[in-house]
Amino acid sequence: MMDAVIAAGTRLAEALEAENQALASLDLNRAATLASVKIQASDAFAQAFTAASRAGARAEPALRGVTMELHTRLESLGAENRKLLEGAIALQSRVIETIAGAALPKANVPGYGARGQFRAPKQAPALALSARV
Repeated sequence: MMDAVIAAGTRLAEALEAENQALASLDLNRAATLASVKIQASDAFAQAFTAASRAGARAEPALRGVTMELHTRLESLGAENRKLLEGAIALQSRVIETIAGAALPKANVPGYGARGQFRAPKQAPALALSARV
């Protein structure tokens, strides 16, 4: 029973490592595709842990070191994942705000310009976007 928990925990750790690497390199497309893998691994780990808990399974002395190491690894990877996800969300928010700010024209307040003539309305600045798919 504990073998299933350890196997599911190892898969979860591998999924977290892969997503963390993608987030650290700001490969947000890859991170987004890895998110579903992480969710599936997390669900499998939760199910294995719940089943082992209901059965009253405990790590045998030979497996205690492995389970403690896995616990520490998952805790560390989870904390790093949270930090990297928060950073990626903040970065995307800044990009969206920058694009929105550039796309919105400034308020055209009517008034007079030089030589008593009406000022020409301001136009939105040119904007270029590039995307990798």
